[in-house]
Amino acid sequence: MTWHEVDDVIRITLPANFDMNANLGYLTRENNECMYEIENDIITKVIAIGEIQSLVQISVIDNQQMIVQFLNDSKPFDQWKREAIVTYIHEWFDLDNDLTPFYEMANADPILKMPAEKFYGLRVIGIPDLFEALCWGVLGQQINLAFAYTLKRQFVESFGDSIEWNGKKYWIFPSYERIAQLTPTDLAAIKMTVKKSEYIIGIARLMASGELSKEQLKKMNFKEAEKSLIKIRGIGPWTANYVLMRCLRLQTAFPIDDVGLINSIKTVRNMNRKPTKDEILELSIPWKNWESYATFFLWRVLY
Repeated sequence: MTWHEVDDVIRITLPANFDMNANLGYLTRENNECMYEIENDIITKVIAIGEIQSLVQISVIDNQQMIVQFLNDSKPFDQWKREAIVTYIHEWFDLDNDLTPFYEMANADPILKMPAEKFYGLRVIGIPDLFEALCWGVLGQQINLAFAYTLKRQFVESFGDSIEWNGKKYWIFPSYERIAQLTPTDLAAIKMTVKKSEYIIGIARLMASGELSKEQLKKMNFKEAEKSLIKIRGIGPWTANYVLMRCLRLQTAFPIDDVGLINSIKTVRNMNRKPTKDEILELSIPWKNWESYATFFLWRVLY
């Protein structure tokens, strides 16, 4: 991680193959996002790690430097807190990943060539917090994206904390400790199914008891991590792969049954029907070790 600090402003050196506009295009795809705000290409967001809750503004200069300014801290943080925030941003934008091999593969691939050129510089935008990633995976099951964002907003505004700045509230995703103490009745005002409420509370309780954590999953190989997630009530192969892709950063994660992925392949190939799972497996052979990036770029085609 290459970064330095000048007058309480962090400057992160960006990798090659990074384009902020491509990433902002993804981050602004839904107006109802409640976890950050984007105005004039500047992201304002609370970064919450343990007891750190820091409101930051993130902007980029010439796709070479990311500038991180602190809005709610009158005194400079300890060095380790600064490092934790830089690590979070690196994870969020997948900055430690060299995408050169991905682009070499994609430019020679009949399906990925167009998305790789069109969205050049896009990273798999992560969800570094495991509980948030799992909740988002569960909330998004079997409903359209717009409704999923509505549910997320209701959930966050009902149970999350916020930091107020310039007359606006910036939200922090609810902690698993808080959700673990609730019952489905407490979530009744949110327009999600009782089953989804049960799943989310169940996940929160597993995390509160220490049976489930990002640290444990990180020690496992892909298959072990996938298996241990699928064992959890409410998490099937799609949600498990979604979380492994966006939170654990496992590049072989591949939500092959994803409706968006299927529709995107149909669009790129001008098919008059949806591709079968066998066809997708065949088409994805060249994507080996880059399945998560292939999926993310193909999703982008649909927005």
